[in-house]
Amino acid sequence: MRKAFISPSKYVQGENELLNLGFYIKSLGESALVIGNPDDINRVQDKLDQTSKHFGITLHLADFGGEATREEVKRLKKLAKEKGADVIVGLGGGKAIDTSKTVANGHNLIVCPTIAATDAPTSHSAVLYTEDHHFDDYAYFIQNPSVVLMDTTVIAQAPTRFLISGMGDALATYYEARATRRSNSNVNAGLPNGFHSGDTEPAKGTIASITLARVCYETVLESGYNAKMACDNNVVTPALENIVEANTLLSGLGFESGGLAAAHAIYNGLTVLNGPHNYFHGEQVAFTTFVQLILEDATTEEIEELLDFSLSVGLPVSLADLDVEEVNYEEIFEVAQKACIPEESIHAMPFKVTPESVAQAIIAADALGRDYKKRKTIK
Repeated sequence: MRKAFISPSKYVQGENELLNLGFYIKSLGESALVIGNPDDINRVQDKLDQTSKHFGITLHLADFGGEATREEVKRLKKLAKEKGADVIVGLGGGKAIDTSKTVANGHNLIVCPTIAATDAPTSHSAVLYTEDHHFDDYAYFIQNPSVVLMDTTVIAQAPTRFLISGMGDALATYYEARATRRSNSNVNAGLPNGFHSGDTEPAKGTIASITLARVCYETVLESGYNAKMACDNNVVTPALENIVEANTLLSGLGFESGGLAAAHAIYNGLTVLNGPHNYFHGEQVAFTTFVQLILEDATTEEIEELLDFSLSVGLPVSLADLDVEEVNYEEIFEVAQKACIPEESIHAMPFKVTPESVAQAIIAADALGRDYKKRKTIK
C-alpha cells in the first residue's frame, strides 16, 4: 500500500509575527512581490515597512484584483518578473492566497493569512475562477508553501465571523478523514487525479494524518468558544492561538493528507441553492458535516456534541440558518445529485451513496437541526 503525507516546509504562528517576514524572505531571496487586497495591505503596512527596513529586503506591493482568475495570475506573474522578485508573498484571504500560489507555481512562496477562516493556506492546491466568479479549475503544485506565517495579532483584529467560519471548516476534518480511512480511499497528498501513470498508484492516508484530524476536532471543541470571546474583544489568548492552529495547520494537514468525504461534496452541492451564497465556506460546511453524520448513522451523542458546539459559537445547524426557509424535495435532490457526481469526494464514504440517500439525509438533518435549536432556545 502506498501512503503519502505532505505539508508546508515551515509553519510559524505568533503575535506580531509579520515583523519577521523579512527573515523568511531573506532565506529564499532578496526581494518579494506581496500580493493582497488593498485593505489587507493597509492593515499591516506598518509591519511590512518595519520588516523590510530591519532585514534589508525589498517589498514590491501588488494590489490583488479581487478574483483568482487566469488573467490575474498572468498579470501578476508579469509584474513579478518586471520587479525581479525572488519570492511571492500571499497576504490576506483565500482568493488572494490561491492567486499567489498559482503565481509562485510551487516555488518560493510565503503565505500570510490575515484571517483564520479556512484550512487552505498550508495546501499544495488552489482554486481558479472565471471573471464572472464561476468555478474554472483546480491547480496543483509541485510542493506546498515554503512558509506559512500566522500573525495572531492581525487575526484577532479581524471580524470574529471569519474565525468561526474556520472552526466550521475544521469540524469536518476528522469526520471526513475517518470516513476516508474506513473506506481505504485515496487522499490529496498523493498525485492529483490524472497525474499518476505506470506503476505509480494514488496514495492512502497515514497514521499521522488521522491523528492530526482527530486532535483538530478535539481542539475546536475545547477552545472554540473561548477563542470566539477573545476575538470578539480583539485580544490574543491561548484559546485563540489554539483555534488559529486548529483552523489552519491541523485542519489543513488533516484534509489534504487525511482525505475529504461527504461534507465537502454536499457543500459543493449547495451551490444550486440561493440562500447559502450569503454564507462563508466554513459556515456551510458546519451544516454539511452534520448531514454527513446523519448519512452515516452516527450516535446521538456524537450528533448532539456537534450541534451543541455549533450553537454555542453561532454556526448553522439547519438550512434555515443558511437562508433556505422552505425545504423543497426537488431542489434538495438537485443538491444531492451535484454532490454525487462521479468525481466527488462523497464516494470516499465507506458505503454506497446515492442521490436519494443524500437528499433524505439533508432533509432529516435540517428537521433535526431546527427542532434541536428550538428546544435549546426554549430552555
